[in-house]
Amino acid sequence: MKGKKALFIKPAVLLSALVVSTAIALGASADVSQKDTLSVPIIASPKGAQGWKLKEWKGKADVEVVEAEAGAAFHLRSRSTSTALYKEVKFDIKDYPFLNWRWKVTELPANGDVRKKTTDDQAAQVYVVFPKWPAPLNSRIIGYIWDTSVPAGISLQSTKSSYTRYIIVRGGATDLGKWMTEKRDVYQDYKRLFKEEAPKVGSVSVMIDSDDTQTSAESYIGNIYFSK
Repeated sequence: MKGKKALFIKPAVLLSALVVSTAIALGASADVSQKDTLSVPIIASPKGAQGWKLKEWKGKADVEVVEAEAGAAFHLRSRSTSTALYKEVKFDIKDYPFLNWRWKVTELPANGDVRKKTTDDQAAQVYVVFPKWPAPLNSRIIGYIWDTSVPAGISLQSTKSSYTRYIIVRGGATDLGKWMTEKRDVYQDYKRLFKEEAPKVGSVSVMIDSDDTQTSAESYIGNIYFSK
């Protein structure tokens, strides 16, 4: 996601490789709560969110699980840092094509713009990773983001990886401070963006960063689940 040294490429390349390797070892970890939904729960534990792995791409993470209007949610803060959390899942996206979540942004990274490597920071990001062999680096990634500058409805390719696509779900400060409910047809998004049939899902990830702009950001993300 960012224009940095290779170590900080973030989900475009490194996150997909990390997720693919651990997903094979750990298998599925999403929970079916109802027959028509597949939940990706956020449950607090002494070591952090249960079943979620933390990756500090740059700087020290500032993440906690809180009880919010949306139920249990991640409270993410960034001060010139970049942080991701991911949870391994494994299912056919055709079975549960819709991704649902709620999020609230309270601070946008000033001048953040996903179209530019030097300003590629967003306060709230939700990713679906599709591992694709033979190499983990071939994994396809769709990122649903709340961008500071790019208007909602725009889809574009990552400036860092030809296998990562972004969809700007929210843009700008119009809904700042409000809980927003989102729903995306990931299966149709995948086919439209990659022009191919979707492989199985390998993980879900959430992110926050403000390291490129050297600013700050804050958001809440929760109530994540897939549905028919």
